[in-house]
Amino acid sequence: MPKLFGFSIEDTEKKSKGVVSPIPQSNEDGVDYYLSSGFYGQYVDIEGVYKTEADLIRRYREMALHPEADTAIEDIVNEAIVSDTNDSPVTIDLQNLNASEDIKKILRREFKKIKDLLDFDSKSHEIFRNWYVDGRIYYHKIIDIKDPEKGLQEIRFIDALKMRYVRQEKKASREQRIVQQSSALNGRVDPTEQISRGMVPEIEEYFMYTPKSQYPTQVTGGGDAKGIRIAKDAITYCTSGLVDRNRSIVLSYLHKAIKSLNQLRMIEDSLVIYRLSRAPERRIFYIDVGNLPKVKAEQYLKDVMNRYRNKLVYDANTGEIRDDRKFMSMLEDFWLPRREGGRGTEISTLPGGQNLGELSDVEYFQKKLYRSLQVPESRIAADGGFNLGRSSEILRDELKFAKFVGRLRKRFSNIFLDLLKTQLILKNIITPEDWDMMREHIQFDYLYDNQFDELKDAELMNSRLGVVAQVEPYLGKYYSVEYVRRNILRQTDQEIIEIDDQIEDEIEKGILPDPAELEGIGADGQPTNLGNVPQDDEVDGSTTEVPTGGEI
Repeated sequence: MPKLFGFSIEDTEKKSKGVVSPIPQSNEDGVDYYLSSGFYGQYVDIEGVYKTEADLIRRYREMALHPEADTAIEDIVNEAIVSDTNDSPVTIDLQNLNASEDIKKILRREFKKIKDLLDFDSKSHEIFRNWYVDGRIYYHKIIDIKDPEKGLQEIRFIDALKMRYVRQEKKASREQRIVQQSSALNGRVDPTEQISRGMVPEIEEYFMYTPKSQYPTQVTGGGDAKGIRIAKDAITYCTSGLVDRNRSIVLSYLHKAIKSLNQLRMIEDSLVIYRLSRAPERRIFYIDVGNLPKVKAEQYLKDVMNRYRNKLVYDANTGEIRDDRKFMSMLEDFWLPRREGGRGTEISTLPGGQNLGELSDVEYFQKKLYRSLQVPESRIAADGGFNLGRSSEILRDELKFAKFVGRLRKRFSNIFLDLLKTQLILKNIITPEDWDMMREHIQFDYLYDNQFDELKDAELMNSRLGVVAQVEPYLGKYYSVEYVRRNILRQTDQEIIEIDDQIEDEIEKGILPDPAELEGIGADGQPTNLGNVPQDDEVDGSTTEVPTGGEI
């Protein structure tokens, strides 16, 4: 195999050789591995949607230019990426990471450097939109080959039409093929020996980059390859997560809207054609041609037409009157010959369209397009206004839309995870094994601007606090504080620990009063009981002296 361009990050600890499986490791993005013949798998779509993955990407980009589709895409991108003049669109969240503060500080610093290399704060909208429309995004991670410990030096965007992810079966050597043939003749071989002897296919993964604006269509192992083979670890690759398993092709979130958008286009075009053709009223002239032959009848019809038809047009460029009688438009009168024996010459009127203001069909396909993109239909109406009322007034579609945007953010965060992994490993901050343990505990916090979801959370919090107020008289009798915090306030173990620590810290700082000092203080702030000392309202005004050491 020729040497790949780029760099590779390999684990220092290999998996146990006892872990044996005849099935190669699958890929979650649907890219199945190809045999050693060296060609990409191409599929012919009978329905005419796409033939290759490049055709699919071009179709997605054409769809994004349609006004209705563009509006829906902008709604999704604006909800997912909130641009603020003061805050960054995304920050790293390390609360669940079990690491020292020094490690967390280093992670935050390296993540900020990655955002600076991506210029994410200023280009976040474009980056997320490109990923959403194409269904995939590629970045080339550039490092200093002479000094890899400097980390990432540059991150370059790659057009999806110029890059292809390949999983290819390695060719078995001549010795391995001989062993396979002899093993097949002699009988069953131990599974561990099958791996070592190459009887189970070994898969190599790499990217194929084509500098020209054409999709790579061939993979060869020699020097005549039509592209540049780049190592897998040198490319950051993130997909939408939607896969056509039958064709092993990654899809975009726009794929479900292909049919809906085509139907909307056709209904709009047909509506325009109908309105142009049926808007005016036109006259129909039935001319009696008697028994004239066909040629003479047509000539007679033209003579009558020119006799009664006078179309004078004012030319604004020259200021002259121009005669355009030789031109006839489809929107004007009709002249039809009528044979002898008919009703003779007749002039009738063809009425115009009666339902030219009907738009229910167009509105139906607009709603269908928005449903296919999982955008609430209520966002189509521009004059509907924006209601910030109670959660009972919020449509369920808005809550579903908020969850959908959350899933998009979770998937898009794989870009940051891959870049952060490469940066930390190259700088020898962590090892690949450490990253496997840390990865699941690293989260990314996006700026949120969904008012509907915030109203829902506020409404739930108000109802929970109302229940707590009702349960408070029964604390210590029927309910415990632990039960209220877990089952009514829905606080997790981690939240309970964090809240307790915060309360203790605020008491020590004097932000909150000490509960021990508040004992015996009523709601009005006055002491309710001072032990055995009698209060002013319990004495009659006289003073009683208590002698020491004697009797009262």
